Amino acid sequence: MYPLQRVFLYNFKLNQANKSLIHTCATLRTFWERDDKGGYNTKQHVPFKERMRQGLHELKQEIALWKQEMKEDFEMDPILVNRPGETDIVWKFGDEESLKKWVITSDSDHGEGFSTCSLSLTNNKKGLFSGELSTKVPKDGRIKRAGYCNVKTLRARKSFKRETYLNWMGYNMLVMRVRGDGRSYMLNISTRGYYDILWNDMYHYVLYTRGGPYWQVSRIPFSKFFMASKGRVQDKQHPIALNKVTSFGISVGDKINGPFSLEIDYIGIEFDPNHTEEFAYEMYETPKYMTAT
Repeated sequence: MYPLQRVFLYNFKLNQANKSLIHTCATLRTFWERDDKGGYNTKQHVPFKERMRQGLHELKQEIALWKQEMKEDFEMDPILVNRPGETDIVWKFGDEESLKKWVITSDSDHGEGFSTCSLSLTNNKKGLFSGELSTKVPKDGRIKRAGYCNVKTLRARKSFKRETYLNWMGYNMLVMRVRGDGRSYMLNISTRGYYDILWNDMYHYVLYTRGGPYWQVSRIPFSKFFMASKGRVQDKQHPIALNKVTSFGISVGDKINGPFSLEIDYIGIEFDPNHTEEFAYEMYETPKYMTAT
């Protein structure tokens, strides 16, 4: 074989080997998703006439919401809004309308487990996040781990279905009045960005409940929340962009089979002038353009 032919054959084999190592399939990319639901999209097609009918039905409500937005813009004063030591309630339970602001999901909703959960009102008009956690794995050869339940607020929006963000820049504390069962619950703050690689960015912290008949007021600094993406804690940490909050959620997935119960009175935010910590975690330097592994 001539030297030129050897070089050509070597390059051809090298190219074939590289093709087998470099994947362009979306399912193998850990930092990119084809859609914002990660394959769990349950949107249904609604005919144009039906959309028009629903839109006209909600027109009066949307106009009233727009008027309220204009009123708040004129009355907004940071000195009056962010008063030290005073809790501004963001979500409070009390009637059926308050339940409509939340979405409840579990692994059984997608055929990936057997956990069940619900969000209801108690006799005292408080929110009750309860259900049954099961770590039993379906025998389909696809699911390896199971056992989670989650409740999450709807995406923040303005009038006429315009998506927006919650602006918590003037606050440094998350305040919750809850009554738990002794389990640990994960608190989730979502800061969905514009680009697909930021869709799954979320900040977490653990809510430890006492159990028993007494209520507890938990005050958690935003500086304690750590960043994760798709359940993976990221090496490169940074504080929450408090002006880009899209939703808030509570999850249970402590791998303990059995019933759980978390009673919620309200969830609010507060400015504590005595808390000066910016971020609680070390900032690791990672090589440029490093991706998830």
